[in-house]
Amino acid sequence: MTMSIRINDDDARLVKMYCALHNISISDLFRQAVIEKIEDEYDLKCYEEAMKKFEKDPATYSLDEVEKELGLR
Repeated sequence: MTMSIRINDDDARLVKMYCALHNISISDLFRQAVIEKIEDEYDLKCYEEAMKKFEKDPATYSLDEVEKELGLR
């Protein structure tokens, strides 16, 4: 799939300089940036859901307790 974006000349120069400095294509830069943005938002959502669960039941366990429960000790 091909996608295109529009950026102003100053931003385009900055992007090209960045890509040249890091020896990466513009396509790779934008692909990586978009994927990282999506992953960051997903991670934040997972964190917020985990915190809600923890606030309802703030039980914590030590590493020793977890290992014993899982039969690793």
